[in-house]
Amino acid sequence: MSEASSEDLLRSKDAGLLAREVQRTTVPTAIIQTLGHRGATLATAESLTAGGLSSRIAEVPGTSVALLGGVVAYSSAVKRHVLGVDDELLAQRGAVDPDVAAAMARGAASCIGADIGISTTGVAGPEPHEGKEVGTVYLGLACRKTQARRLGLSLPGVCEPPQAGLSAAEAEEWLSGSLLLDLEGDREQIRDAAVEGALKLVEDFLLTVPPGIGDRD
Repeated sequence: MSEASSEDLLRSKDAGLLAREVQRTTVPTAIIQTLGHRGATLATAESLTAGGLSSRIAEVPGTSVALLGGVVAYSSAVKRHVLGVDDELLAQRGAVDPDVAAAMARGAASCIGADIGISTTGVAGPEPHEGKEVGTVYLGLACRKTQARRLGLSLPGVCEPPQAGLSAAEAEEWLSGSLLLDLEGDREQIRDAAVEGALKLVEDFLLTVPPGIGDRD
């Protein structure tokens, strides 16, 4: 490993996230403990990571207290029929898209019955796909608004709210958004970095302090 910090090796800004030499800096144990303490549950929807995210979370003993399940949605048909991603959105944008990622996260939480959904969709390589370059990855995040209000949670500032593929009913029920990661590296590195980025996004989301805590002497 180089002497660069983990923040240098794994960063999410507008430019995205560097995948080469990525370290596992996010600890799923803390995520599961936080979810358990707050009485919230999680579901995953994965395309390019193909179960790698849920597998990483499940390394934690007692994960079932918070992780209810996941959907491996490698094909657009599964995104459409299982996760409920809008047909027109998929037809117009393709599967590697920010609003598709957000819809996948909502769909995972909805069909599994969880409070929070996290999703991955992108191009791991070795070739571009649907006009998107290798390393283009979108993470989706969704939370039921009732739970978000109860826990005082809000979307991390790096997330973009959905612009399409969201019905009025879904907008009433869900807080959701997406994050673009622009990754470099080989197929394995990109998939690993996508998992790390998704874990970090959930961790950042859960770090929101409920209103009132910390205000007392």
